[in-house]
Amino acid sequence: MASGVFDDALIKHLFGTDELRSIFSEKSRVQKWYDFEAALALEQAELGIIPADAAQEIAANASVDKVDIESIAAEIRRIKHPLVPALKAVEALCSKGLGEYIHFGPTTQDILDTGTVLQLKDAHAIYLRDMSAIGKALAKLAAEHKATPMVGRSHGVQALPITFGHKAAIWLSEMGRNFERLKDTEKRVFVGGMVGAVGTQASFGPHAPELEARVMQRLGLDVADINWQPARDRFAEYVAVLGIIAGTLGKIANEIITLEHTEIGELYEPFSAGKVGSSTMPHKRNPSTCEAVVANSRAIRYNVAFMLECMVIEHERDGSAWRGEWKALPESCLMMGGMLSMMKYVLEGLHVAADKMRENLDSLGGFLLSERVMFILSEKVGKQTAHELVYEASMHGIENGVTFEKALMENRRVRDAMSAEELKAALDPTTYVGHAEAIVERVLKQQRAAGWLS
Repeated sequence: MASGVFDDALIKHLFGTDELRSIFSEKSRVQKWYDFEAALALEQAELGIIPADAAQEIAANASVDKVDIESIAAEIRRIKHPLVPALKAVEALCSKGLGEYIHFGPTTQDILDTGTVLQLKDAHAIYLRDMSAIGKALAKLAAEHKATPMVGRSHGVQALPITFGHKAAIWLSEMGRNFERLKDTEKRVFVGGMVGAVGTQASFGPHAPELEARVMQRLGLDVADINWQPARDRFAEYVAVLGIIAGTLGKIANEIITLEHTEIGELYEPFSAGKVGSSTMPHKRNPSTCEAVVANSRAIRYNVAFMLECMVIEHERDGSAWRGEWKALPESCLMMGGMLSMMKYVLEGLHVAADKMRENLDSLGGFLLSERVMFILSEKVGKQTAHELVYEASMHGIENGVTFEKALMENRRVRDAMSAEELKAALDPTTYVGHAEAIVERVLKQQRAAGWLS
């Protein structure tokens, strides 16, 4: 019976995906442990450390499908050890006592850490896939709307015109850096651990370096330069990068929520037939998917802090820090998978209300173009004088409910410097988006060249 959000049939879709739940399930976790034990036994046999028939017997039985997970779990609770019952389950399956050679040399954390890395590697491939899909969706939005004018806002209020393509290109550029960050973790995070009880590899004998290299090659991992059981920066870094990605996705989702406000109405997350926004207000179309993304984003960012706490351990191993990772790391990975899946859906189906964007450009009655008017005036009366004139006209117009154009034309010094026709042209917001289109084209070219959108 489910007791948490990640497995609750009613809401688990908001906190992960089936793909990620499969990767971080107890069945997958135990299989990763067995993958390590099988690889170790086979390579030890190659080096003459254990009998070849023992290695073959161990490898043949190192399958989670052959053991009873519930029985293993019950035994873990009884003896208070996270690995030994899983090893004994395989040992019992081996004939002629050959199971005695399982786990010949490593310590528990060698297995559990390396198993976690193998799980992360599987999840990592999904993240890169979905980030690429999100990048493609953002590139499409940026290209299609590079010239779609909309209000640019600062401090929550209208500032100057931009284009929606420019906004989307900023999101695209940020996601491109996130993709690069995540890829960059591979060389530090995707390494195994095979160092023994305190990191000296004493239990592996003279073949230790060669054996470690062979085992990690079989598992598809790199070899660490030194024991990292007391150095938890690898997992902390990975979750920290997930936190940055979560911050970006949460920011985009929150922006969509804000721009979906009834009073703004510029963006809308996809709406499907049958979607219900309220149990009492039938008209509601809530940004529920984006809200779920924002919630997950907050949770992952708090897990970053928790993972940093887990870096502080005592001596050569510390179970209290280690157990903290068991909670925060899978949670973060599950939520990241859910966020990426949801944002892919939102951005691929995002509705852009270009007509409402254009309408909102006029909602200030022309005051949105104060900067442009000031710079035109500055060529004739000087920058500081122009600022004072426009400021006076703006304050007068806003306080008295007069349009910007009328407030300016009521000022004699402005009338002497600008004709009515010149002012009217200057107050067209669609012609004051700077180099937005060229910037979007440049970003699109750079991101396509980076290769992550393919």
